[in-house]
Amino acid sequence: MGKLPPLRTVFASNEILWALIGLLLTIAGTLIEAFTTNFPWNWAEQGVRIQSLSVTYQIGAVLFVGCLGGKRAGALSQIAYLVLGLTWLPVFSQGGGWDYFQEPTFGYLVGFVPGAWLCGFFAFQTQGRLESLAFSCLCGLLTIHLFGIGYLTVLSFLPLSNNGVMSLLPAIQQYSLSPLPGQLAIVCAVAVLALGLRQLMFY
Repeated sequence: MGKLPPLRTVFASNEILWALIGLLLTIAGTLIEAFTTNFPWNWAEQGVRIQSLSVTYQIGAVLFVGCLGGKRAGALSQIAYLVLGLTWLPVFSQGGGWDYFQEPTFGYLVGFVPGAWLCGFFAFQTQGRLESLAFSCLCGLLTIHLFGIGYLTVLSFLPLSNNGVMSLLPAIQQYSLSPLPGQLAIVCAVAVLALGLRQLMFY
């Protein structure tokens, strides 16, 4: 029986670079709204129609660095993003600072760290294939939402300043269910882009 080819990994010397790229992409992705078009085969009849996905590229950046930089680079980039947003620059979607702990979306930001790690872990368990990268991204996305919903659950039992106790189900609808279709579209795009770049970089 022949031996399986060794899995390609990211060299340690490149992980810091990928972590920095991931940090910059996450900051930029927070500010850029994601759009899509109608199917190309309908362009002749309908023209090119651009439609918002009602999400930004933020989560796409988190998953992208996991797919290309691996688990450590992915986690490091998001730890740096959290530290930067909490202590120095308002890089989160609603600003930043220590008071951001009271924001309902903070749990999702915390979930970026394990989400990027898990995405990077699965992305390098097999040779780069579209289905394995898509699965890695879905695992990362699910992890982010689990952390986010868990944080919303905790906040639902705590009185928030000026707003009283938060209603849990409407919050889950707003922060998890409503953006999910757009995020799934971004997952598909990230998997395709990551596959192409990994083939170009021979890993």
